[in-house]
Amino acid sequence: MNALFIGATSGLIAVALSAFGAHALDGRLSERAMEVFQTAADYQFYHSLALVFVALLSTTYAASKRLKWCAGFFSLGILLFSGSLYLLSLGELVIPEGIRWLGMITPLGGVSFMLGWLMLTIFALKDFHQTTSSSLPTSKSE
Repeated sequence: MNALFIGATSGLIAVALSAFGAHALDGRLSERAMEVFQTAADYQFYHSLALVFVALLSTTYAASKRLKWCAGFFSLGILLFSGSLYLLSLGELVIPEGIRWLGMITPLGGVSFMLGWLMLTIFALKDFHQTTSSSLPTSKSE
């Protein structure tokens, strides 16, 4: 699967889950669980947009391994970070004391997000070549 498909699908899911949280879960979860759920949706949406951005960069830099790693880390981060936070907050509905052990997975997702941003930073420093208007060919009209 490509980064554009994953980013677009993940963005769609983030918006849907955010709306679900705001309307269907309001009053059913504690205030803290609602905050955790919204944090999951926010980070999923931010990194879905980042995946779309990486996909757009990949149209010009298709051979870039750094962009591929970046997309992989962002995707894994969404799954681990946001996924564990969704389950942690929704676990309150099933088990009153929640599913606390999922909290150990969340930081792995955060590290994955950071590695994705690091890969994008290294790509920007080593691989990205900005085209300026002075380097573009000009056409002369007759």
